[in-house]
Amino acid sequence: MHYDSMHVISWIVLGLISGFIAAKIVNHKGEGVILDILLGIIGAFVGTWVFGKMGMHGANGVNLYSIMVSAIGAILFLVIYHGIRRAL
Repeated sequence: MHYDSMHVISWIVLGLISGFIAAKIVNHKGEGVILDILLGIIGAFVGTWVFGKMGMHGANGVNLYSIMVSAIGAILFLVIYHGIRRAL
């Protein structure tokens, strides 16, 4: 699979924005730039999977819809992560 530099940069930008939004909603503070980016990228995959299961499109670039999908996925990921962490 070939990734050009703009594609990678767009995933990083999408991850930063959506990860920051999700961290603010769930934790009421950001997690830091690197963790926000990772959270947002994971959120994009989770959100795309969830939206795909509902018959909708997933994240497909840096646009408002993709930011929403990624932020929802990141919120779901954070809620599950915190639930598991509290249970242990």
